[in-house]
Amino acid sequence: MAGIVFFGTESPATVVDFYTERLGAERWLEQPDCTVLQYDNLLFGFCDREDPDLEGTITFVLDSRAAVDEAYDRLEDIAHEQPVMNETYCIYQFFGSDPEGRTIEVQTFLHETDSIN
Repeated sequence: MAGIVFFGTESPATVVDFYTERLGAERWLEQPDCTVLQYDNLLFGFCDREDPDLEGTITFVLDSRAAVDEAYDRLEDIAHEQPVMNETYCIYQFFGSDPEGRTIEVQTFLHETDSIN
């Protein structure tokens, strides 16, 4: 079983380009007014609408702290802050915003060998 999360967008081309070019998502399905993207096991779509859906957070889970740091280097211009350790959830993360203002998170789960400091 699988699922897809859909968001309305006023700027479908700009938003789809952001997720494919900046975050490495791939086009999974094209529909008349919607594009479904895939990033690993995450399916999410953007449909051309008058009002964008801006609630929620789209989280990209990477394999390592180094991968999060590399993503930050590519996305620094849209990041809210540098990557930080989040001891509560045992993750290393940063947040940013897509071109319409949706919150994105890039994170990795820490392992026993990772230092929290």
